[in-house]
Amino acid sequence: MRILSLIKKEMLHLIRDKALVFILFWAFTGAVYTSGSGFTMEVKNFPTIIFDMSKSKESRELISRFQKPYFKIISFVENDRELIEWLDSGKASMAIVIPPDFVRKIDKMEGKIQIIIDGTMSLSATVAVAYVTEIIYDYGLEILERKMGVTGKFLENLPIIEQKTRIEFNPNVLSSWFMSMLEYFNMITMVSLLVTAAQMVREKEYGTIEQLLVTPVRNWEIFISKIIPTLVAIAIFSPITLFGIIKGIFGVPLRGNIFFFYAVMLFYAFTISSLGLAISTVAKNLAQAMMLMLVILIPMLFLSGAWTPPESMHPLMQYLSLISPMRYFIDFGYSVLFKGNGITYVWHDILGIILIGLVLFAFSSYQFKRSFSK
Repeated sequence: MRILSLIKKEMLHLIRDKALVFILFWAFTGAVYTSGSGFTMEVKNFPTIIFDMSKSKESRELISRFQKPYFKIISFVENDRELIEWLDSGKASMAIVIPPDFVRKIDKMEGKIQIIIDGTMSLSATVAVAYVTEIIYDYGLEILERKMGVTGKFLENLPIIEQKTRIEFNPNVLSSWFMSMLEYFNMITMVSLLVTAAQMVREKEYGTIEQLLVTPVRNWEIFISKIIPTLVAIAIFSPITLFGIIKGIFGVPLRGNIFFFYAVMLFYAFTISSLGLAISTVAKNLAQAMMLMLVILIPMLFLSGAWTPPESMHPLMQYLSLISPMRYFIDFGYSVLFKGNGITYVWHDILGIILIGLVLFAFSSYQFKRSFSK
């Protein structure tokens, strides 16, 4: 009965805090939607300018291949000064420079063009360069076939290796699928960390933590009463995100067992909430708690494997990522929701979440007892 009374008290505090309720609603709706629709890793309408010094049939044929939706030719410049102005002003992100001897070089099989690209946004620049490379490669093959007099009938008699690319789980390579789900996982992490730490720090700021300590309740009961409201809030808002935003708006197919995902997701929230309690035992006020959250949350995000696969990290970073619960949860979430995998494929992620959660809960309990026994 004691723990139920504590949980009821914390739930009332959470419900009455209108600002916190609004933050929770925005985190699981607006933040996920804007992340899925406002950020893309695809290249569309990439602003491109052309400096064609050849002005030949061959150069026009090459230019015609840079079309929407990937590239958008916004201007044809006549000199280097205009080209630099377009790039420096940020109005253009890529310039294609075709030299005056382009046709003569093609006749000698030595044709070259220059691509100047703004590398400020390195991800978009990398994807754009890949598209340009593919366009120029295909154009070069066609030129070679014409020069060698190769016909379609001749090619039919040659052995051919046919390449067919099949992309599983996200066949259209939609970044909205990946980004919306990643932001959902991030919001679970941030809410679990923020709400639990804020509730405990508020007790310290108001001086009510001492009142709790003199009551006949144990430390773990206080901790559980702080964690349960966070789990309830996440459990309530998650269906809105999964079925209203991720599946309803972005059309992401949820292939896995939702109840299985929910069970592990709530234990992950318990793990992160335990980390929030550990932070609250160190911080003296909410401002300090927020700073500590940033110090912990940002490295945990970069080590999670969401942006860089662990296999591509430095060996030291790979080992450090093993202590990040976010790495296990993101791998688990994508495996279950995207791929429909069962426990056979994700048991090691669940084990990692459980072990880290128990360690963090034990540490926060010890730190709480130690800090208030002085």
